Amino acid sequence: MKIEDEIQSSKFEDNYHKMVINISYSYSWMSNLLRLAFEKYNLTSQQFNVLRILRGQQPNAATINLIKERMLDKMSDASRIVDRLIQKELVSRCINNVDRRAVDIHITEKGLDILSKIDEEFKTADLFKHNLTEEEAGQLSNLLDKMRG
Repeated sequence: MKIEDEIQSSKFEDNYHKMVINISYSYSWMSNLLRLAFEKYNLTSQQFNVLRILRGQQPNAATINLIKERMLDKMSDASRIVDRLIQKELVSRCINNVDRRAVDIHITEKGLDILSKIDEEFKTADLFKHNLTEEEAGQLSNLLDKMRG
């Protein structure tokens, strides 16, 4: 559906303005779809992002700073997210053997199990393949990369 129909307005300053509105609207739309998928596992999208980062780090540990650098949402409070994941027993924290001031974060087996279930059940292609071809998805991704410079 066209952005004009979604927001019931066609008054844009120019195509750049329309693009910003469309990207903002599309981000919110996609966030809601993802939220529904993660709610089933009592996870937020930020918690899911941290779990994926930690799985990618395996067998190495991650620090809070590494997690912050790699998170999609740079405004997230990584320390608080990790604390919540520890409460859910999806990650563990221990003192770094080399630097006693640093803390190592690892994903637990329970965390890996949840990611495996999500991987099996939830395919991002399923959300978009009816509206975009894989080639179009690649083009859109390239355009977004180009937009960011």
